Amino acid sequence: MMRQRKKKWRLLAVLLCAGIWLQACTPENSVSQIFRERIISGSVDEEQKKQQAQEPVADSRQLEQPKRSQISVGKYAYDRLGEAEQAAYDEMLAAILRHDEKIRLSTLELEVMQKAYTAIGEDYGGLFWVEGYVYTRYTKGDELVSLEFAPKYTMAEEERKRIQAQIDRTVEEWLGGISMSDSDYDKVKYVYELLAGNTEYLPGAENSQNIISVFLTRQTVCQGYACAVQYLLGQLGMEGAIVSGSARGESHAWNLIRMDGAYYYLDATWGNTEYRNGDGEGTPFIDYNYMAMTTEEMEWGHTPNGELELPECTAVENSYFVKEGKYLDAWDPDRIGGLLAEAQANGQPVTLRFSEAALKEQAFQYFITEGHIADYCGEISEINYMDDSDWMEISFLF
Repeated sequence: MMRQRKKKWRLLAVLLCAGIWLQACTPENSVSQIFRERIISGSVDEEQKKQQAQEPVADSRQLEQPKRSQISVGKYAYDRLGEAEQAAYDEMLAAILRHDEKIRLSTLELEVMQKAYTAIGEDYGGLFWVEGYVYTRYTKGDELVSLEFAPKYTMAEEERKRIQAQIDRTVEEWLGGISMSDSDYDKVKYVYELLAGNTEYLPGAENSQNIISVFLTRQTVCQGYACAVQYLLGQLGMEGAIVSGSARGESHAWNLIRMDGAYYYLDATWGNTEYRNGDGEGTPFIDYNYMAMTTEEMEWGHTPNGELELPECTAVENSYFVKEGKYLDAWDPDRIGGLLAEAQANGQPVTLRFSEAALKEQAFQYFITEGHIADYCGEISEINYMDDSDWMEISFLF
């Protein structure tokens, strides 16, 4: 497990001390790795294959091969599959939603089945009752005639319905402050802040690989965060997918989202941060750097595993800093001072991003070194700040 990323705060006043910027990090597994491990562990071994190959083909023919229900047209991962993979995706998803014990797939190819199953996990964040599957291949002589798919359920159907009802109540309550008619940006910001304010990052949390950990116990890891983002934004009619890969050498999961026709990356795990002062007291802090990242920004700390075809994200129109007027591309001390005064009045932290290093250093020199922050923030005796050269930002905690 990757250690939590730490950022140092400085206190500018009569006293000089440091705080720590704690950031939730990666859990044990990413979605595609979980699926891959379960495909392997859930597969029949060679001896079983030999035994099953001798079983009557009639056993497999008794299984229903369901009609395709193309409810996933328009889903990001689904739309990037081939025709055979989409058919398998439709069949497996229908079986999971119906809680079927097993079905016969239209494909005979294991690779098609595996790729389709992974895509289901990338498109759907709410399938909390299933963890992988078992497959069986049937032969007649040397001919492969059937491929059987059996989901591995973690609970009975009645228990699933009971838990789903609890999740529905929580989601209805949580989404009470946003509506379908709100802008894409407002929906994403709402969900991002919602998860930061209601969920604790906890390695080893129960049900951490699904949304139960977010909506019922409110303790999760990155897989739970990513599933919850996908689930909540889906409830609000937004497109996206769960992205799996690594972050600083450890398994990680985050999201691809679409706002106003353009794609961005979002990492709710890393957005949920905490500032600790010199006495060890914690103050929640939302890091908006990870709410709407470009590909370049995402790749500073994230490496996708390559299984999902991803777009090149270059749009910045829905970046938090652009939207909120906290992106500075020209020297304007009154504008900066006004943002600081507003943050102080609200008792909220503020992060300012600058277009270039020279502009950030000018702001640092003027407001911090020369102390002109006092010209805009009355009755200020100390200030916690963080100078972040990677993002070209200065953050202030009032």
